[in-house]
Amino acid sequence: MKNTLSLALVACVLGSALNAAQTPLEDRLTLKNHRFLTLNTVVRVNQIESARNLNVGSDEAAIHTPETAAAFRSAVAEGFPGAKVTWAFSWLALQDERPNYAAIRKLVAGYHATFGDEITFIPGGYFAPMYSPRAQVNRDIKEALQRVGDMVGNGYRPKSLVAGFLSAENLRYLAEEEGIHVCQGTIWSQYGIDNGDGDGSISYPYYPSREHACKPAQGRADFIDCVNLDGWTCDFLCARRFGFEGGFNSRLGVGPIESYRNLGVELGMAEAMAVTANHFDDGVQRNGFGWITVCWEISLVKSLKPEVLGCLTSWLKNVRRRWPDVRLVTQGEFGEAWRREHPDNRDLNYRFVQRGTGIGGSELNLEIRWFMNSSFRLAILRDWQKDEPGKVIDFTRYDLTAHEPADPTAGKPSRNWSLINRINQKRRRAEDAPVLLSALTREEQALIRKYYPELF
Repeated sequence: MKNTLSLALVACVLGSALNAAQTPLEDRLTLKNHRFLTLNTVVRVNQIESARNLNVGSDEAAIHTPETAAAFRSAVAEGFPGAKVTWAFSWLALQDERPNYAAIRKLVAGYHATFGDEITFIPGGYFAPMYSPRAQVNRDIKEALQRVGDMVGNGYRPKSLVAGFLSAENLRYLAEEEGIHVCQGTIWSQYGIDNGDGDGSISYPYYPSREHACKPAQGRADFIDCVNLDGWTCDFLCARRFGFEGGFNSRLGVGPIESYRNLGVELGMAEAMAVTANHFDDGVQRNGFGWITVCWEISLVKSLKPEVLGCLTSWLKNVRRRWPDVRLVTQGEFGEAWRREHPDNRDLNYRFVQRGTGIGGSELNLEIRWFMNSSFRLAILRDWQKDEPGKVIDFTRYDLTAHEPADPTAGKPSRNWSLINRINQKRRRAEDAPVLLSALTREEQALIRKYYPELF
């Protein structure tokens, strides 16, 4: 442990100096024509901490050690000098008095001092609304943030929360009662995989509605002043799938499990770089900035093959080499920069075009176009090699009333927090069958034409 921690300390000192020299001050951070990475990690005791005294999955203490935390942080510093990481501790990880957890908390508090890393809370260890009533989640947030402040010291307060997904009420509470205005509170296209469903949002920053966390606010009365962020950037073609449909992983993108673990180092890196390029090349041209986000849970350092952690370093080096201007900032810094430039959702108009990589479920012959704004999201899929006309595979309307699930009860989790109405990309209903734009109603065509007349 001593050697590992010593190396980590050296890396921290070097990283701190590089950080001061290379990373702009937060008040200088602007989005226009810039490229951003946000990298989150999670320290937990159980995979799902469904309540303060109720857990799903095994105790992960053996794979949560100061050595694994230091190895992860060193891998980031080697790949991207000056990077800032967002660390999220679960409720139990903030309380656990076993020596390994106490050492991790001390080590990570030092990373804030040396790197400028952000340290925050993750309620439930992901998917808190599935298991806990909204009022309980709010209590957990309040008390956990106090613990985080005590852990770091000097009046520390994080600028964001990590959550997997949260309810609209929890996001309102976070902004209005805790004064935190950024949250990784949605997982774009999450459906039929892992431990919770939350499809229906847009994939770039937005302010959520008080009706539903996946719905962008429609006006001041509906507005929650908390920038809602995605948790993992995915390949848009893979993400249209339901779970593991067809033997493919719908979450394939820049995440380590779906890429390097499942596909191997070479194919995994090719996919991760292709997805990154989609946002940092074409995406910057279309949206004025590019953003990639990913979570590497600390548990992965020991639970995956040793070469996978090296892929993190290699990916970061590859990204810096190809896009030297990219900034790896904390989640809070990125969200606050977006918030300074966007007081509401009126200017939302994200556009993405992606052709398949030929890797995993990303078919080489397909092209998907996404259009996302405060009124709707729209996806059009076509076979570009055959020059076929595109068909609508997703038309989620945000101008319609939406409802979140009721609070869960003991022993009965509330799994599905998706927003699905007109047509959904996962194709779980008969009405989700792809259709031509001309097959939509006149009202729907008029709504789309208002934003994108070129589609007609």
